[in-house]
Amino acid sequence: MRRLFAVATLVALTLGLLATPAQAQPAPRSFLILANGSSLPPGLEGRITAAGGAVSNRIPEVGIVVATGDDAFAARARRIAGVRSVVPNFRFQRIQPRMAEGVTLDYGNPPNSGDDDTLFDLQWGHDAIDAPEAWNAGYFGAGARVAVLDEGFDLDHPDLAENIVGSKSFVPGEEASAGYLLPDAFSHGTHVAGTIAAADNGLGVIGVAPKAELVLVKVLSEILGYGEFDWVIQGIVYAAGEADADVINMSLGGTLPRNGGCDTEGCFTAAETAELLVAISRATTYAHRQGTTIIASAGNDANDGDKDKALVHMPSDATHVISISATAPIGWATDPANTFLDNLASYSNFGQSAIDFAAPGGDFVYPGEEPCTIAGLTRPCWVFDFVFSTGSNPTPGLASYYWSVGTSMAAPHAAGVAALIIGKNGGSMHPAQVEAAMRRGADDLGKPGNDAAYGAGRVNAYQSVR
Repeated sequence: MRRLFAVATLVALTLGLLATPAQAQPAPRSFLILANGSSLPPGLEGRITAAGGAVSNRIPEVGIVVATGDDAFAARARRIAGVRSVVPNFRFQRIQPRMAEGVTLDYGNPPNSGDDDTLFDLQWGHDAIDAPEAWNAGYFGAGARVAVLDEGFDLDHPDLAENIVGSKSFVPGEEASAGYLLPDAFSHGTHVAGTIAAADNGLGVIGVAPKAELVLVKVLSEILGYGEFDWVIQGIVYAAGEADADVINMSLGGTLPRNGGCDTEGCFTAAETAELLVAISRATTYAHRQGTTIIASAGNDANDGDKDKALVHMPSDATHVISISATAPIGWATDPANTFLDNLASYSNFGQSAIDFAAPGGDFVYPGEEPCTIAGLTRPCWVFDFVFSTGSNPTPGLASYYWSVGTSMAAPHAAGVAALIIGKNGGSMHPAQVEAAMRRGADDLGKPGNDAAYGAGRVNAYQSVR
């Protein structure tokens, strides 16, 4: 292996001395400061400032202050009266999907389905969970409001605009709208939102709950590629509180070593991991108490949560969060009427202790490159095993769509089912009742009862609203 070394030597010729480079000062770090309870004690921010920290954010609903400083500040802050813990801010990633090419709407209606939404026949996931049967029974999610916590969104997408009732960004310097990575216009957040609630409007695709309202909340930076822990916590609190969402979908996550250690996000002790789980659980508990059902992707690491307990996956491991694994067909386009749609996806995390339900997420394991044609589109057959949904486009009002795969794509199918259940109930329902309806309606595909691949079962929209 070739190794390159860069050596710099400074010589003070006039003095005949070797100069000593100036000592670099470490950059300030961001810390979460958890109060002893779920509210902030009076005067806490002033005491943080006196300890040498710069307060950058406060989340009083869950008793958290965010401040920057050095490690010496963190040590002093831990001794402040009323402080439970001080932990480094953690970074969430979107659950990175695989993506195939996108398409724009420039062709006629597909065969077979008879639906006038011209790309509906590409949505095998809706068939898997019996969404059309729920629609035929009269349930479309009207009266339910779903908050999508993700990166940017195409706010003027023709398949989404009529269902968007609000948007907000908690990423400093970035708006909620997508566009910071153009011309890479896929847009993870837009794809997720479309699976939940793309309108049944004679155009493109249809969401699982096509009459549900969407609140689109940006908590991940398109520029940086991650979201700070406090941005996500703020997003949860906002969605459940001010935005009055019935459902929160989080197709994002991050893993931390349960017993301490280092990874790409830095080094954390076992105590710090535990406190970060406390922090996110305060937010999800707040949302649960507000009556919000919380759904999150389980992760794409093919990790067995029963056998490998070394990792904590957040937010899916947090309190009151419904964790979703991914299912997929293998070669659906070769025989759409007969292909099994519910294999556990090759990448999906699993485990009885880790998974509550399964939902369609797609997969990339079909071998070969031979072409298949579905809905007037000819692509390699494996492409059609991906989940097809809305994407972003730099041209305002132009409808673009993309294939993608991941537990990120599974969670919004489940969120759409939750919205259908809540809509049936008139728009207000306790999260425990929503989960019970999902459990009652789910298809028990693995061993009887709860199992490692499917949890309580793969979600079923129709059976959940019967």
